[in-house]
Amino acid sequence: MNQISSTIEDIEVIPDREAQTPEYNSNDIKKKYSYWQLRILYSMAFGYAAFYLVRQNFSMAIPAISADLGYTKTQLGGVITIWSIIYGIGKLLNGYLSDRSNARYFMSLGLLGGALTSLVMGWGSGIAFFTVVWAFNAWFQSMGWPPVSRLLTHWFSPTELGTKWGITNLSHQLGGAIIAVLAGYLIQNYGWRSAFFVPALISLVMVVLLFNRLRDTPESLGLPSIEDHSGLVSAKSASISDGDMNMKELFATLAYNKELWLVCLGNMFLYVVRMGVFNWAPTFLSELKGASLTSSGWQVAAFEIAGMLGGVAAGWLSDKLFAGRRGPVSFLYMMCMVVALCYFWFVPAGYDLLNTLAMTSVGFLVYGPQVLVGVAAADFASKRAVGMAVGLTGTFGYVGGSAISGVCIGWIADNYGWDGGFIFFIISAMLACICFALTWNSKAKVLENSQK
Repeated sequence: MNQISSTIEDIEVIPDREAQTPEYNSNDIKKKYSYWQLRILYSMAFGYAAFYLVRQNFSMAIPAISADLGYTKTQLGGVITIWSIIYGIGKLLNGYLSDRSNARYFMSLGLLGGALTSLVMGWGSGIAFFTVVWAFNAWFQSMGWPPVSRLLTHWFSPTELGTKWGITNLSHQLGGAIIAVLAGYLIQNYGWRSAFFVPALISLVMVVLLFNRLRDTPESLGLPSIEDHSGLVSAKSASISDGDMNMKELFATLAYNKELWLVCLGNMFLYVVRMGVFNWAPTFLSELKGASLTSSGWQVAAFEIAGMLGGVAAGWLSDKLFAGRRGPVSFLYMMCMVVALCYFWFVPAGYDLLNTLAMTSVGFLVYGPQVLVGVAAADFASKRAVGMAVGLTGTFGYVGGSAISGVCIGWIADNYGWDGGFIFFIISAMLACICFALTWNSKAKVLENSQK
């Protein structure tokens, strides 16, 4: 009977924090927190990985679409650019909405929309059709990470946030690696349309699992706030600091935050590299390095898998070695990135092993700062504004960096070859180094206050 009761409690739809919830003693609180932290962590990771299945599939299909329908890299790059602009704007607006919504519902709805737009995409042929449908995909995709950042800051202490953020960020590489291999196989054997249909069906199954597993905040389950639970502040202080902000207070918090703007600019230059490789690797590996579609799929998968280690390592280093400072780790990663890009550029065609090593190095190095940008934004913003702060970094990353890496890199490749593209990547990496260096000593206010 106890087991049945526990199961019913587990699957019950838990309302928001205003609802009546049971009270637990201290031992129950520890057990409940451990259980729910683990459940929230793996649910976010696998759930956000599913977003990538109906996102990176377009990039993998670009060479086949171009060969089948005759579109140029500039035209297909334009689809990427429109997607990036909509996604970047959506991250800011949906960041604001997610701060005021139940993360469980918000994230599930985003994945549902992404899966449905991928299904529709598989039926298209016109460039205008691709652009419009993929723009809708971008909006739904932008509903994915803001609720993740909200969940992370509500369920995990700032003293472990870098590590947990890095673990959750494995979803980027997990989803990217799976779709790189899966789409490569599907396109080669069943045509490029299958790369939109099959991932969409998988993601629809994940929508159900995601909705079942997630819960919004500890308070919605009758648990204390994470600050109170971890002993950083009292329950009363946590309640005050986590109160609602009106629109004016919210924008003032973000507008006058110098560290946040530096992180945003750094993220813009970082995303030129990250999304440039992310979107164009199957194409330049084929044209510049002489790799087959299957081989390039595995090399992109190596890029994503290495990023798993790079992201977790960066989060752990910033928590343990640099005591919550994210700037030094991001700076060092991007300095190494400049070297890795130069190496990648000069590896001759036909050396698949050396090119795989280059892709692995770039993947490890690009995802470290990508993880820490979100952590730093959460550090510098109030918990009630974390979704919007992280969304703002995403706006800079996608409207600025990723949009540039779409049509701009496509145009450079069409007119100056991939040598011009790599020079552009290297300059962007150097500019990111400067921005991250200027946040060298910055850390979360709650850590500074607790140390004082």
